[in-house]
Formats: sequence, C-alpha cells, structure tokens
Amino acid sequence: MISGDAILFALILVTTINVARYVSTLRTLLSVMREAHPLLYQQVDGRGFFSTHGNVAKQVRLFHYIRSQEYQHHHDPVFIIKCNKVRQLFVISSTLVMTTVIMLFTVAFLGI
Repeated sequence: MISGDAILFALILVTTINVARYVSTLRTLLSVMREAHPLLYQQVDGRGFFSTHGNVAKQVRLFHYIRSQEYQHHHDPVFIIKCNKVRQLFVISSTLVMTTVIMLFTVAFLGI
C-alpha cells in the first residue's frame, strides 16, 4: 500500500514543476507582449512584473485580460498562443496547489 507521505511528496513535486512551467511561460508571454502589444505591456508593468516592488493592481490587470480572453482578437498568432498556454497552465497550477493543500491537511490530520 502506498503511504500518504509518498502521495504527498509526489503531488508536491508535480505541483512545483507545473508552477515553474507557469512562471516560465508567463515570462515568455511578457517578452512577446513587449513587441506584440506594447500598450498592454506598459499597463501591466511588464518590466517590473516580477520585481519585489511590482504593482499588484497592474498584475491583476493581466489576470483579467487573460481570464476574459480579450487576446482572442489580437493580430499576432504567437501572442494568442502564449496567452492560451498561460491560461491553461494557470488553471492547472491553481488546481494542483488547492489539491496539494487539501491533501496536506488530509495526511496531517487524518494520518493516512
């Protein structure tokens, strides 16, 4: 029988890899956005997006832009593909993080 610790370790590993993929794709999107959509790049503070003094309101602007799929009407197909990939990886990563937290509490409190 597989222990809860082994399942939790595997889930944390998969979650970490997917979050790293998401952040990497988001960085790539910002570099593509600089050329494809300079106004949005300025609105989301592309240069300072990952800095410690990044403006959260501007980061939320990018979240809403991608969530509402406003990029579907853009002229650059590479930009559209990157936005789709960021959206998919965000959904996968957030689901994995929630699942990992639930599993962590399950293993810790139920002792599985």
